[in-house]
Amino acid sequence: MINSLFGTVSGKMPGHLFLENNGIEWDILVSDKALDIIAPVGNTAKIFTYLQHTDQLMNLFGFPSVEDRNLFFDLLKVDGIGPKAALKILSNTTSQNLASVIDSGDVGVLEKIPGIGKKTAAKMLLQLKGKLTLEDSSDKADGSGKSEFETVINGLSEMGYDKKLVKDAVNRLAAQKQKEGRFDGLSQTEKEDMLFRLCIVELAN
Repeated sequence: MINSLFGTVSGKMPGHLFLENNGIEWDILVSDKALDIIAPVGNTAKIFTYLQHTDQLMNLFGFPSVEDRNLFFDLLKVDGIGPKAALKILSNTTSQNLASVIDSGDVGVLEKIPGIGKKTAAKMLLQLKGKLTLEDSSDKADGSGKSEFETVINGLSEMGYDKKLVKDAVNRLAAQKQKEGRFDGLSQTEKEDMLFRLCIVELAN
């Protein structure tokens, strides 16, 4: 798996970014919005990637951030959305806007995005609402943009709980227990176990 490529932007054309790295020029499929964000031709850039490899073809998709790639992966989970369709969707909206629309359940707005019809919009809401992997800037961060208790958040989200509700509960309970001194002397794993149990009880009510 190629996680990312770092090199000099050698060319741009609609849907394609050309990146030179150690004498090799890569042809990378990107969204139109990504093309605008990535550094101009002649400048260096780091591109996060996804390699699609089948018996018939090999395509390398590129993203300006891990967040954009995560949303791309989320879109691929929806029945009927392939890599090129996901890229077309990302060309017509930002990651944050799409996540906000999905979490709000506004199927009408989704239907207006080129590449998304009525059936696909309904499938996106069913499969992605509350489960997107975008980072919330309001999370308590460890310096990398992730919550200190990301493991707890991901674990509960994978159990089917709404990710936004999970984040709110985890962050609020963590702050509360920290203030009460309940975390004093505990390891990170012990803190996570405590929060997991408390959140299960709260989210089940």
